[in-house]
Amino acid sequence: MNSLWKNNVVLMVLSGIVFVGGYLFLRLAYNMSDKMPFTQEILLIVLGTIATILITAMLLNKQTSVELEKEQSVKFIELKTEIYKNLIDNIEEILLLEEINKKELMKLRFHTHRLAIVASPEVLKEYRDFLDVLNKTILKDKEVSSNDVELVYEALAKLTIFIRSDLIGELDMQSNYSKKDIHQQIIKNAHE
Repeated sequence: MNSLWKNNVVLMVLSGIVFVGGYLFLRLAYNMSDKMPFTQEILLIVLGTIATILITAMLLNKQTSVELEKEQSVKFIELKTEIYKNLIDNIEEILLLEEINKKELMKLRFHTHRLAIVASPEVLKEYRDFLDVLNKTILKDKEVSSNDVELVYEALAKLTIFIRSDLIGELDMQSNYSKKDIHQQIIKNAHE
């Protein structure tokens, strides 16, 4: 970004030099124009062409940097979405098992490291809370019993709320639904 700023400054300085130099040269050429016809017109064409080239280069530099930032942002969101999707899929697989062993719980702990790369602090905290609820329910009998299902699903629903907020929070703010309405609907869906 710093390099781009320096490039634009250089182009602006060069444009200024071309305009000032061109003005001075035109003044000089104007006094000599009696001897050579069309001198002023030719000089104006050359100066206009050089100024156009410099301004176009400056605009293309800015456009390129904006496109690169946009592309990086899109790739980051795709990575984040893929990690969140894999997490939810893995949680589903584990919760559908009849007996949950330490190996399955280790898979969830590895997701902590994947989440650390892309997730917001709120998602990380809520994931920790989800793991705490899951560990407490599994420690009893190595499975998520029917008594514990509601606790686990509610913890998962809360995690999903924060994941949704991290991915598409801006879109939710633009919709007709409030954040509270969305949270209530997700919790309601988890209990059904």
